[in-house]
Amino acid sequence: MAKFHFVEDYERHVDQLMRKYPLDEAMSLAVGGSYEQFSVILAEVLIQNGLTNGMMLVDLGCGSGRAATGVAKRVQIDYLGTDVVEKLLRYARSVCPKHYKFKHHQQLSIPIANGSTDMVAAFSFFTHLLHEETYIYLLDAFRILKPGGKLVMSFLEFGEPSHWGIFTPTAEARRTNTRQPLNTFIERSVIDVWCSHLGLERIAFVDGHEKCWNGSALGQSIAVLRKPT
Repeated sequence: MAKFHFVEDYERHVDQLMRKYPLDEAMSLAVGGSYEQFSVILAEVLIQNGLTNGMMLVDLGCGSGRAATGVAKRVQIDYLGTDVVEKLLRYARSVCPKHYKFKHHQQLSIPIANGSTDMVAAFSFFTHLLHEETYIYLLDAFRILKPGGKLVMSFLEFGEPSHWGIFTPTAEARRTNTRQPLNTFIERSVIDVWCSHLGLERIAFVDGHEKCWNGSALGQSIAVLRKPT
């Protein structure tokens, strides 16, 4: 069976990084770099949106554990991270608490029971998927969330001026037929349409350049969605 584009793209991307850089640096670059800095920011994003002790967090596209390491320093939770690249998960297991669970999962689904999850994180995840793939994941996120549970997602949008610097090299890679992980832009109106069909409530949008997280900006924009109670 052929792999999804995001599986092939990221397996290739991680292998290239591991051949070129020492392990820690490769694992940082695989999730966008500045590993320690963004582990703090991502944890703060989740905590400010309600993540607290005793909750269950599912981290989609958890990569090498960047968000997980930050969260582990702040709150005591149950955690499941999923990713399509086993080499990233192997690193994440080595730097995260032993009770954190990591699942190598390459399907358009989330491997956890219905109504079991307080919060779903999707940082730099939907940015690499086609819109129909994102919608399928959102359907499954709705399934696994408890009533009142939240999904916190980052996204790229043309309305955010700083994101243009991501679009132009993506266009150049397409022009030169250079393979790289896909970068997908999602407009706020699209997220609102998805929510209307999924039964999710959109709680907030946060601009990518706003310094909202302990005086730092995430870079990507944020949408906070909630499953109705």
